[in-house]
Amino acid sequence: MDAVPVWEQIGSGFVQIYYQHFDTNRLQLRDLYTLQSTLTWEGQIFQGRDAIMEKLAALPFQKIRHSITSQDHQPTPDSCVLTMVTGQLQADDDKVMGFNQTFILKNMEGKWVCINELFRLALHNFG
Repeated sequence: MDAVPVWEQIGSGFVQIYYQHFDTNRLQLRDLYTLQSTLTWEGQIFQGRDAIMEKLAALPFQKIRHSITSQDHQPTPDSCVLTMVTGQLQADDDKVMGFNQTFILKNMEGKWVCINELFRLALHNFG
């Protein structure tokens, strides 16, 4: 049996922690970002830990539950990990919606943090 590549272990571990925190207490996500982190949330850009946390804290729902369908991880040439997540989420009593989220993870001062993040709901209008 082949060993799981280190980037898969890093990416999978991050995904588990990220969504556990997001679903139970979004404020716990603070330590996963840096002063240089950038988040693009539905086309809006937020730079730096404080701006990202302000956005996440202001999201207009009380409870949320993510269900991960798939996750893919790749090493990058600069020793980062690129992670793409596809899944479904349900906020409060809204209908279940698909989402896509991409992260670039970097080891800084001995811990893995998110330096770039992209989030989009998978909404389609087939007219």
